[in-house]
Amino acid sequence: MANPHQAVVVLSRAIDQAGDVLASIHPDEWDRPTPCGDWSVRQLAAHLAVAPEHFLQQARGEEVDWVAEPEVADGQWAGHFRNHGDDLLHHWHEQPDDQAAQADWQSAELGVHTWDLVRALGRPQRLDDEVAERGLAFMQQGLTPDNRGEVFGPAVDVPDDAPAYDRLVAFAGRDPRA
Repeated sequence: MANPHQAVVVLSRAIDQAGDVLASIHPDEWDRPTPCGDWSVRQLAAHLAVAPEHFLQQARGEEVDWVAEPEVADGQWAGHFRNHGDDLLHHWHEQPDDQAAQADWQSAELGVHTWDLVRALGRPQRLDDEVAERGLAFMQQGLTPDNRGEVFGPAVDVPDDAPAYDRLVAFAGRDPRA
């Protein structure tokens, strides 16, 4: 029998791996460029650190300004992220089965930005393929060439049998071969 809360289980793993990457960032890496537009590691880490908090605010029906400067002190990203990640998971565990699958869009966001940081840091990091698979499936349901806006570049062609994270980030407009 399929677990209707599998999206929440996968989101938990996405939070774990993103938190681990955030905790691994050293001050001498803060100004490195990332594959995420013109953001530095510092800017992307701060953005990622507030993502669970913003996700929870949206779930409560609150307005969220995703482009506002995050108010997390440099180097405090992992702790902030993990605290709010726990709150987000508690929220999803309290939701009915028919709503739990909505957590997949959050896994997509976390998966892409975790990959961005891993790539920018240049360290090997094993990333959870199911996070990428579920995130990609979610993105493919609603992200079209017409609604990509400024956040996502055009999809990059990769082979159908490319690794899961290559397919996820390519769909989000990053070139995993770069």
